[in-house]
Amino acid sequence: MRALLIFNPQAANGRALKHLEKIKSLLTEKGISLKTMLTGHRGHGIEILKNTDLKEFDTVLSAGGDGTLFETINGIMKNPEKKKPAIGIIPVGTGNAFVRDMELETGNFKDAIDIIAKGKLKKVDVGKFTTKNETHYYLNIVGLGFVSDVNGLAQKLKVFGNLSYTFAVFIKLIPLKTYKVKLNIDGKEVERENIFVEVSNSRYTSNFLMAPEAKIDDGYLDITLLNKTSRIRMIKAFPKIFTGEHVKLPEVETFKAQKLSIYTDEEKILTPDGEMIGTSPVEIECLHREIEVFWR
Repeated sequence: MRALLIFNPQAANGRALKHLEKIKSLLTEKGISLKTMLTGHRGHGIEILKNTDLKEFDTVLSAGGDGTLFETINGIMKNPEKKKPAIGIIPVGTGNAFVRDMELETGNFKDAIDIIAKGKLKKVDVGKFTTKNETHYYLNIVGLGFVSDVNGLAQKLKVFGNLSYTFAVFIKLIPLKTYKVKLNIDGKEVERENIFVEVSNSRYTSNFLMAPEAKIDDGYLDITLLNKTSRIRMIKAFPKIFTGEHVKLPEVETFKAQKLSIYTDEEKILTPDGEMIGTSPVEIECLHREIEVFWR
């Protein structure tokens, strides 16, 4: 197997780098021919993959967090080569929400490498979103509103690992406010006084079970709306998001869609796979089983 390893040395607040040589050694022991590229700045992974001759590789290995995976999928999708290599994920970042669907935990790179070496592939959906004439792709989630505010703060608290998102939730509850949102969900119009919109391809956002019914290969994206509610009620309900029970609350609505558009009364920053890219309004669609991922 010929592999291009995209490694983010800044993943997990710089802690990922200490695992690089061990990861390379384990991959080589599995008979994987390896070319390694370290990313040097935000967006570098996209640049590398967009301009690489992908015919030279059977797989692209994404070693880092959700942001590294976001750059990997975008680089591959924006590469002119029609045949896309399979993606292998080595979770050494802070979040790594996507791999939770294959029962992998952050930091467990040994099991991840075993999965890659076994060669079992799964065709998965890819989310595509367009904002202000820019198109991007994601494997995990894209959200706006309170979730973007939380993500922006969590990036500054990465030293706390996954707890950074929990801390950010409670800090951002203090200035909590709603906004008006209008969605077109496969032709159905929905208008709400909203706190956040999350459009999920996989089930988890960080360590939150945001979309418990999501399936990454069903051709649909799962939409979660948190509509107007009080701070006190949000605090009391917060533990439910770890188990997926939050979807049963009256202020939470869920939908499935192949295509949707989101409009807000004020411009909202988008947060795809832990990044901060683009603003509302946004058009989103599901590309059914668009790419292969090494799977358990």
